[in-house]
Amino acid sequence: MRLLGKEVFTSDKRRIDERSSVEKISTFVFVLLAVSFFAIPLMWLVLAPFDSDPTFRIKWPNWGLGNFSEMAENPYAYRSLLNSAIFSAGSGLVVILVGAPASYVLSRIKFAGRDAFLYILLLFSSIVTGSAAMVPLFLLSLKLNLIDTYQGVVLVLTGGLIPAAIFILKDFTDSIPKSYEESAQIFGASSFRILKDVVTPIIRPGLAVIFVWSFVQAWGNFLAPFILIRDVNKQPAAVMMYSFYNDGGQAVFRTVAAFSLIYTIPVLAMYFYVNKKYGFRFYGGIKG
Repeated sequence: MRLLGKEVFTSDKRRIDERSSVEKISTFVFVLLAVSFFAIPLMWLVLAPFDSDPTFRIKWPNWGLGNFSEMAENPYAYRSLLNSAIFSAGSGLVVILVGAPASYVLSRIKFAGRDAFLYILLLFSSIVTGSAAMVPLFLLSLKLNLIDTYQGVVLVLTGGLIPAAIFILKDFTDSIPKSYEESAQIFGASSFRILKDVVTPIIRPGLAVIFVWSFVQAWGNFLAPFILIRDVNKQPAAVMMYSFYNDGGQAVFRTVAAFSLIYTIPVLAMYFYVNKKYGFRFYGGIKG
């Protein structure tokens, strides 16, 4: 009887070990596939710009800088990067200038339906810059003479970013003790002075996160500038990349590869700088 029980225990343990091994192998395969899904395009992005004859395949390149020289011959390539920087930096600044005071007010003033209002704002953030809203946005920009202008694109982009920025920044503001503001009020500080000298320095990491997030969203946006900008001298890099074709309508891989690498560097540099200085902490939610 004791021997039978020992055999049953050994058999159960063997099945558990086998099941555990299968789960580990399955997890490893899934992680490997997920990593490959992201790693393979990144490998192409790093290697192809330095290959004299890049293709869709990943291969060891014939090292050289000829692709960058060919890209520099395009008179609009570097200009489009500057335009992207203008659109992105402008959008980030407007989002912070509008989102910070709005999130402070919504954090400190309680009114009926405040939470529902915040969720409605967040819902609108996914609609304003979407394809469904581009026709009315185009007609509005046309009526306001904002077609083919930097400010027109910045306003359209920030319209879709501000609601989400308010939603995120409110959580940063909620973490500030009200005693800080009360102490400032005792010494006669106005609401604007409290926001400027008390609240803003504390939520600076949140402002940095929002600026980088807004910058990245505007940097990679294609639809809004494609519809609102007609002058090729004002087109951003996301739109300009679609012009790197030959007379036969095929993509020029040498130019696309080199331009893609340069197009990626500013966003990565900004991410690493802000991450090192503040650390990324994405918040969002509704507190009392």
